[in-house]
Amino acid sequence: MFRLYYKIISTPKTVIDVQSLGCDTGIDIVGKKLEARLQRSFRGSLAIRAVDAGSTNACEQELTALGNAYYDIERFGIHFVASPRHADMLMVTGPVTRNMKEALVRTYEAVPDPKIVVAVGDDAIDGGIFKGSYGVLDGVHNVIPVDYQIPGDPPSPRIILCGLLQILEMLDSRSKAAQ
Repeated sequence: MFRLYYKIISTPKTVIDVQSLGCDTGIDIVGKKLEARLQRSFRGSLAIRAVDAGSTNACEQELTALGNAYYDIERFGIHFVASPRHADMLMVTGPVTRNMKEALVRTYEAVPDPKIVVAVGDDAIDGGIFKGSYGVLDGVHNVIPVDYQIPGDPPSPRIILCGLLQILEMLDSRSKAAQ
C-alpha cells in the first residue's frame, strides 16, 4: 500500500494548466469573442466540416463535445456540416492513413475557396504516436496544405474553442492588412 502512495506522490504532474495557454477565461467569454469575430469575418456563421483521417477517435469525441449542452457552440454561430461544399473550414483529426488519403484529398477539393484547413491534435499535426508507421502518411500537411494547428492529445473542447478564436483573430488581422 505504501508503494502505491509513494508512486502517487512521486509522479510528476503532466497536465498542462489551461492558464498557461492563455485560455483561462470562461466559455461564455470566449464564445462572445468568437461571436464578435464571426460577425465581422463570416457574417455570423462558421460552417466546419470535420474529417477523421484515421485517428483513435479521441479528437472526434472532443469535437462532438463542442455541440453538447455545456459548450453549445451553435449559440455562437459555429456549426458542423455534413457536406464539404457547405464548409468554410476543414478540421482534420488523426494521422492520415493510406486508405484515407484519397478521401481527404477529395474532401479538400470539394471545400470552396478560400479554404481554411486546421489540423486538430498531435496525430494530425505530425503523426503523433503513429509517426513513421507503415500504415500512415504522418501529419495532414503531407497530403493537403494546412493553414493552422491546434495541438493536444486530444485538445479539450475549451482549447479547441480558444484555437478557433486565435485563428479568427489571425484571419481578421490579415484581412485588415490586405485592405
